[in-house]
Amino acid sequence: MKRANKESFVAGFQDQVRETSVFYLTDYSGLDVKSMTQLRHRLREAGAEYMVVKNRLVLRVLRDLDMEVPELTEHLTGPTGVVIAGESPVESAKALSDFAKAHDNRPVFKVGMVDQSIVAAEQFDRLAKLPPREELLAQLAGVLQAPLAGLLGVLQAKLQETAGVLEALRASRESEEN
Repeated sequence: MKRANKESFVAGFQDQVRETSVFYLTDYSGLDVKSMTQLRHRLREAGAEYMVVKNRLVLRVLRDLDMEVPELTEHLTGPTGVVIAGESPVESAKALSDFAKAHDNRPVFKVGMVDQSIVAAEQFDRLAKLPPREELLAQLAGVLQAPLAGLLGVLQAKLQETAGVLEALRASRESEEN
């Protein structure tokens, strides 16, 4: 790549990293061109982008953005692919994890960053296993609704009990009058 092209690429890559709150570093060795195309397609469907970037260019971008931390830079060895996710860290992690399971665990997750926090391999696996956002919101709504439904049931039971007592009182007064 010519110097002007490199500078243009680095500027664009730097903008992407600056604008996102989620990116992952992977080792793509062992994947052929067809598999890389499939991976890029799956990640694009999940709202993410996959790029193969030279380690020193990633290091330069991290340094320029004051994100050069040892937890990231120590993983900049060997072939490195960068996943730049959109809004959801879960969808891109799930897409990457599912693809790796179907392709002999390739690409290998190295490290990631979500909202300025380092994501290690163990955390990445848990992140990839999370249900989709809509399902999490539905579960939260169910958890919030359960106590209210219980309270409503108790209040209805008390109302029915009071109505039963009043009906019995009415019946007893009618029988006394007759």
